[in-house]
Amino acid sequence: MTGEPVIRTDGLTRRFGALTAVDAVSLEFTAGRIHAVIGPNGAGKTTFLNLLSGNLRPTTGSVRLRGREIAGAPVHAIARLGVGRSYQRTNVFPEFTCFENCRLGAQARLSSSMRFFKPADAYAGVNADAERALSLCRLSHRRDDAADVLSHGERRQLELGMMLATSPSVLLLDEPLAGMGAAEAGLMLDLIKGLASDHTIVLVEHDMDAVFSTADVITVMVGGRALETGTPAAIQVSPAVREAYLGAAKGAPAP
Repeated sequence: MTGEPVIRTDGLTRRFGALTAVDAVSLEFTAGRIHAVIGPNGAGKTTFLNLLSGNLRPTTGSVRLRGREIAGAPVHAIARLGVGRSYQRTNVFPEFTCFENCRLGAQARLSSSMRFFKPADAYAGVNADAERALSLCRLSHRRDDAADVLSHGERRQLELGMMLATSPSVLLLDEPLAGMGAAEAGLMLDLIKGLASDHTIVLVEHDMDAVFSTADVITVMVGGRALETGTPAAIQVSPAVREAYLGAAKGAPAP
């Protein structure tokens, strides 16, 4: 499922004083593809995701979601347009069950701030969304377990489930494999691959083996700029990427 870009950035820039963290980045992200954004520490990858999700306002430039300008819009407004975001640190409610965490995610999509006057169990649609999210993140068997008894990998799955409970069409994933062992990372990659057909996925990840085995498209960022975008095969053999990021010019192995 490919075609017109779901998200398009044009000249997207974010400065912090004299530091330009994201420098005139123009990219397109298409439905049905996993588009990885890689680069060394300080390349601007997380700042770029923050600009897409509304966590940061751009200094200049444009972010369009299905043709609609969203640059500078608040996080909650962008989320309600179908953009889900995960973070480097796991962000779940440890004292709540897995189902309750996903239900909170589903409730976050509701427009009224007065929903707490009605019992949560009364919202059949919200509960159905929570159950569906648990199934998608493969935690239905943990439905009634508190999040604080989950393994690290399961908590990352639950965070993904909370995001899916909001029914997003775009998933911004910031290092979803961080801190995971091989088995947990493999499960998470399977989850991400399974979601790609119905979502636009922007993946920031440091595990290069995972990136090159999973992504359909890769953008390499260096110094805040988008150095090169292409297929994994093209990125692997790019002289510019090897020199600037992969270190092949210094004798380091290619990815």
